[in-house]
Amino acid sequence: MSGPDIQDAITSAHRDEWARVIASLTKRFGDLDIAEEAAAEAFATAVEKWPADGVPPNPGGWLTTTANRKAIDRLRRESKRDDKHKEALVLTDDDPPEPLGAIEDERLRLIFTCCHPALAMETRMALTLRMVGGLTVPEIARAFLVQESAMGQRITRAKAKIKAARIPYRVPAAEDLPARVSGVLAVLFLVFNEGYLATGADTDPVRHDLTAEAIRLTRLIRALLPNDGEVAGLLALMLLTEARRTARISASGELITLGEQNRGAWDAALIAEGHRLVRERLAAGVAPGRYQILAAINAVHTSARDVRDTDWSQILALYDQLARLDSSAIVLLNRAIAVAELDGPEVALADVDRLEEKLAGYHAYHAARADLLRRQGRSEESRAAYDKAIELAGNTAETAYLTRRRDQLG
Repeated sequence: MSGPDIQDAITSAHRDEWARVIASLTKRFGDLDIAEEAAAEAFATAVEKWPADGVPPNPGGWLTTTANRKAIDRLRRESKRDDKHKEALVLTDDDPPEPLGAIEDERLRLIFTCCHPALAMETRMALTLRMVGGLTVPEIARAFLVQESAMGQRITRAKAKIKAARIPYRVPAAEDLPARVSGVLAVLFLVFNEGYLATGADTDPVRHDLTAEAIRLTRLIRALLPNDGEVAGLLALMLLTEARRTARISASGELITLGEQNRGAWDAALIAEGHRLVRERLAAGVAPGRYQILAAINAVHTSARDVRDTDWSQILALYDQLARLDSSAIVLLNRAIAVAELDGPEVALADVDRLEEKLAGYHAYHAARADLLRRQGRSEESRAAYDKAIELAGNTAETAYLTRRRDQLG
């Protein structure tokens, strides 16, 4: 196997096995910090050994076994061990790794641990992105628009709090699930969004591993809470968004906007499943939550055979309904885009400009302004807005698209 092939194997192993290894070690040692450090050391060992020894037949098993040994070595160096650590050390270095099927279930437990309400919401998201999604600290920092050092400290404090508070590593009891699930959904939505438009400079612009993982875990949550409307809504939203994945990036690596996509390339099966979930929630006759409304908006978009057939009146009505639940600046920005289609760019630009104070550091705000200014023929102002959007954008495909649109200005 050539050097590039081995590097690809290591990259694939990190994508596929990181959360499994973390989950396995967390179950065994009861300590996220030990699990993360040992997993990182195992992958570092793979980078060192696999080019010389070859990729093992079972990369996940090799990584789990290596990580276990690294964790045991660390614990042996420490003078004090709690009962959980002592119990873990009863197992020998030669114990075989757990079957991957069992570890799949452990990942769901890992999510509930990372999303415990004792942690602040942003901390839950960051910790899950690190422990379950396998994102690096710089990638997570970009997703939260904070400094890398601050994000590293946030994750370190979160792990310490879980250990000090003895937060249990388990799926909550049935009576506790509804109260706990909203935080988990928020985390899964963020994981999905990081895959939908990846922020890492050295990553693919669309990370299917993250979107697929977010969908898989949301399906697991739905199996636990089949009657929860927001779980169904988030799953529908993810499916309707994922259905457009292959049509979203051009061969040259540039983002293709919704209006320019080849709708024949959309995944019809995912769209059908997403539409079915939306219809089921409408038929339930229960007032929808945020994710259900977002899913309904996506259902309207994906129902149109051509962008010219889009029912913008319905989309605006749904955004008005959403704004009553969530009047955040980002919701109002997206609402303004629908306003532009119905009432024109001048009216929409006035709505957008009112959001400047809250969204000055958000690239999509400047991209929306640039487009609205372009549509009014205000080329110089549009160019300046595109420049700001390009400066702030972290996704390579989005940057390429914004750059082309800017350079097309007269």
